[in-house]
Parts: sequence; C-alpha cells; structure tokens
Amino acid sequence: MPTFRVELFEGRTPEKKKELMEAITKESCRVLGCGPESVDVIIYDIPKHDWGTAGKPWSEAD
Repeated sequence: MPTFRVELFEGRTPEKKKELMEAITKESCRVLGCGPESVDVIIYDIPKHDWGTAGKPWSEAD
C-alpha cells in the first residue's frame, strides 16, 4: 500500500535507519489501518556534496 521514500544525508547507522523504518511503519499502520507487510520504506543516503540549498552544496555549509 504506502511506499515512503526517505532522503537523508549519509552517515546514519543501520540501527538508526531500522529504528526509523519501524517508526514510519508503526505510525502508518495506525493512521491508515493497514498491516505492516503493506508498508515499504526506502532510504536514500545522499552525500552532502550532492544536496544543495540556496545554490550551495551542504558540504560547504558552515
């Protein structure tokens, strides 16, 4: 049913990613009334040099 795409700066541990996946799944099931087997969470690790805001990559942020 729902698929969540989560984009984060790289560097989170596998344990933190798992914790996030569990939280998103649990809350989705509560709100949507679906089973956990229906929820997909895809995490994309983005290097700071590939993510920019206001014309600057985050790798150059102060």
